[in-house]
Amino acid sequence: MFTERTSVGLDVHARSVAGAGLDTETGEVWEKRLLPVSRDIVSWLHQLPAPVAVTYEAGPTGFGLARDLTAAGFRCEVAAPSKIRRAPGDRVKTDGRDALLLARLLRMDDLTAVTVPSVEQEAARDLVRAREDCRSDLMRARHRLSKLLLRHGLVWDGTNAWTGAHDTWLRRLRADTSWSAGTRSAFDAGYETVVATRARRDRLDTQIAEMAADSEFTPIVRRLGCLRGISTLTGFALAVEIGDWTRFSGASIGAFVGLTPSEHSSGSTRSLGSITKTGNSHARRLLVEAAWHHRSGYRPGKTMHDRWALAPANAQARGDAGNRRLHRQWLRFTARQKRGTIAAVAVARELAGWCWSLATLDREDLVTS
Repeated sequence: MFTERTSVGLDVHARSVAGAGLDTETGEVWEKRLLPVSRDIVSWLHQLPAPVAVTYEAGPTGFGLARDLTAAGFRCEVAAPSKIRRAPGDRVKTDGRDALLLARLLRMDDLTAVTVPSVEQEAARDLVRAREDCRSDLMRARHRLSKLLLRHGLVWDGTNAWTGAHDTWLRRLRADTSWSAGTRSAFDAGYETVVATRARRDRLDTQIAEMAADSEFTPIVRRLGCLRGISTLTGFALAVEIGDWTRFSGASIGAFVGLTPSEHSSGSTRSLGSITKTGNSHARRLLVEAAWHHRSGYRPGKTMHDRWALAPANAQARGDAGNRRLHRQWLRFTARQKRGTIAAVAVARELAGWCWSLATLDREDLVTS
């Protein structure tokens, strides 16, 4: 609820900040072009009638400004850009108008705020996203190298590519003396890129494993590991990307990661479409990948028992129940001859609910006790 006298909207860019202040008692408006430095912004805010509340859109400039404003004694809300309401007939967009719109929406409590992570949480998120970028880089590097070989009629005839046997085959090709100088240089560049990117990915995996074993996310990671398809890397990434799981319920977390159907209904007509694909795309990809692991028969092996050994007994029991339930869902979709991709998304939506159940398990135990 808005209780301050002055509401301030900031349109933050890399090289400038447009500020607009609105006095809710007199209606007076102040506009200012500021430097993208917290000290300059705080100095201007102290000149406005107190108390002051501030908002700006979440974006590439991060959350450092929000932390600095909070430390200076101002209430700061970081608004979700996709949730900001704009008039359909408003065809003029400037930094000043955007800042004033934010100030007015803050005054009316009509903004959807995002959660501002701590410095430690943001550092863990940076590490996870660096690993995600490295995974994409490795996939592209492998694709370029394999297509270079395909253009020259060289195709791997083994079962699985990018294994030890496949790497031995690539090194034999590298020793081939029949290639032209240009093709050899292109092959060397592609192969070295694959090797270097794979080594970088392995280093990031080691760092993530170390942080997952001893950090504030460790209890959640171990509980999430009770579900099939959620290893340490996946569990840590989900814990970091979701952050505060208590913001959601088992039914609402699917919408946060964009796994719920889109809808266009009018009157008595209700039309459902494909999934919305809104929210956190990284978490959505991880959940869909994990959902495929529940397709095969469920027989807990050594890997699953090792994960269970790190989690409390109630998490083990809930994880086992979730694994059985999700496999039964796969069987139902298979019996109805649903396409695998559609079934995987549906299972991923339910898997998100099971992840939420395990992530909030300790909180539920505190409430029931």
